[in-house]
Amino acid sequence: MYQLRTKNCRKTVLKKWWALPDRVFFACGACQVLAYAFLTRYDLQDAKAVWIKPDAGYTGNHIFVSFNENIFDFHGYSKRDDYFSHYWKRAERAYPGWDANLVALPKGILVSEAKSKTYDGLWLRQPDQFYRNALPRATAFLDRFPTPPQT
Repeated sequence: MYQLRTKNCRKTVLKKWWALPDRVFFACGACQVLAYAFLTRYDLQDAKAVWIKPDAGYTGNHIFVSFNENIFDFHGYSKRDDYFSHYWKRAERAYPGWDANLVALPKGILVSEAKSKTYDGLWLRQPDQFYRNALPRATAFLDRFPTPPQT
C-alpha cells in the first residue's frame, strides 16, 4: 500500500502525478486502469475486478483483478490468501480499526467516471482524465509480467 503524502504528488497536480514511477502510479489512483488493461488482454473465464472498499471513515481504496486463487495488481501476481493477509495487516497498522468489504465490479465501470459513481463511495478517473491517457501506460506496464498462472 502506497500513500501519497506530499503536496506535489496530489492527484489534482496531474503532471506531477503522471511523473510518478509506474508502481506508485498504478497503486495510487490508477489501479482501475491497470485492472481494465489486464482484463482486456487476458480473457480469463473467472477473472473479475474487485474493489477494496474501506469501512466508513477510513481510506485504503484499491482495485485489483482476482482469478483462480490469484490476484494481480501493481505488485504483479500474488496468491489470494497472502495478498489479503499483507493488505489487511498494512492497513490496520496504518489505521487502527481498519476494515473493508470486497465489491466485484463490472469491467466497464473501470473506465467510466459516470458509471463508477453509481457505486456508493466510488469515483474513478477515466484513462483520458489523467495528464495523458493512462491506458497505453497500463498496457506497457503489463508487458513486465508473464502471462497469468493457470492455477
